Amino acid sequence: MAKIYKKSSGDGTLALYLGKRDFVDHVESVEAIDGVLKVDPADLNGRKVWVSVTCAFRYGREDLDVIGLSFRKDIWMQYMQIYPTTCEPKPANTVMQNAILKKSGEQGYPFTFCLPTNLPCSVTLQPGPEDSGKPCGVDFEVKGYIAYEADNPDEIIEKRNTARLIIRKIQYAPNLLAAGPKVDVSRHFITSNRPVYLEASLEQELYYHGDPIPVNVKVNNESNKVVKKIKIIYQTTDVVLYSADKYTKCVLSEEFGDQVNAMDTFEKEYRVTPLLANNREKRGLALDGKLKDEDTNLASSTIIRAGMDKDILGILVSYKIRVTLTMSGGSLLGSLTSSDAIAEIPLVLMSPKPADSGNIESKREQEGEMHESKSEVIVIVKHCSTAHGAHNQMCPLLLTHHLSGGMVLWSVAPQRHLDGLELEPTTF
Repeated sequence: MAKIYKKSSGDGTLALYLGKRDFVDHVESVEAIDGVLKVDPADLNGRKVWVSVTCAFRYGREDLDVIGLSFRKDIWMQYMQIYPTTCEPKPANTVMQNAILKKSGEQGYPFTFCLPTNLPCSVTLQPGPEDSGKPCGVDFEVKGYIAYEADNPDEIIEKRNTARLIIRKIQYAPNLLAAGPKVDVSRHFITSNRPVYLEASLEQELYYHGDPIPVNVKVNNESNKVVKKIKIIYQTTDVVLYSADKYTKCVLSEEFGDQVNAMDTFEKEYRVTPLLANNREKRGLALDGKLKDEDTNLASSTIIRAGMDKDILGILVSYKIRVTLTMSGGSLLGSLTSSDAIAEIPLVLMSPKPADSGNIESKREQEGEMHESKSEVIVIVKHCSTAHGAHNQMCPLLLTHHLSGGMVLWSVAPQRHLDGLELEPTTF
């Protein structure tokens, strides 16, 4: 099965094709962005055709741009001229590009972009219930457009002369997992000669989204105070580019009524599961970059190479678990004083690497077929069994995925004549 993402310009002059919309950052290298732009040169009127890839950071509401303020910063941009062709050397076409070029004929032009390793991953800051417009965050865009120059701020580029697709730069969990962190703290009190000792640890350093996280807590209370309760807070910390601000969002907070008397010891494993489903109304919470009509999860921890310049990163995401022992006999201010014992454990939260992703992509490129459609996603299943009553036959199925509306819609139809078929988008 092969997926081809397509987006056409409003005037039909351009058609942008991509084989995928998720590009993996392996820390030391990033997957190349390869695609094809189909160009109808009849209506160019002396203009040129370009393709660009932009990494942008939006840190303010889109509706405020109309008053002359821009809350969008281009972190990185690269473009190339597609038509007329140039003499610049180009990499060899991929199997996917050759498959598209076979269908598009002489009007298809391949392109390849290599992303630098110091760019941020796609991150979306969750909007509030009353917010409208594009959410803040870091996103990547591939755009085909018609213009006299590649990047002239004085030239107005019509929307009908552009075809654009949002893509994502993502990171998966590494194969080698480090040992779990352990933090030891001791808390001394003015009214007690001996302290309380707190040890908090995790079994491993990295956990996947949605998995329960076991937190092992050990308490050795040598003081004359009583531990009234144990509180576990799961937090995310974001560092934003346009200022040096660092802000923290609480993703999960749970209290446990376990008590530890004076001169006593205690050990227990608590399991907590941070979920986006429990934080839907929290404005500014960092999420993994989101494509239209697709759900997402809490933002993955940012992994950077040693020595990388952090200034270029749009948003840094890190996580920590805070274990708090609430002690008895506090001052008049109660819990507002620093009489509690607190231990903070760093944590890495990521998505697992898809199983055999490399083999799957290779198989898709070798076996998949692509056909033009005005929809954005075309999927062809080459051998699919369909059963209708007493009839059971093997026939290809054509599945068309419509992304333009507010819903994800699939059209399924038997496909018997593959050559020369032109699909029309289904109206729902």
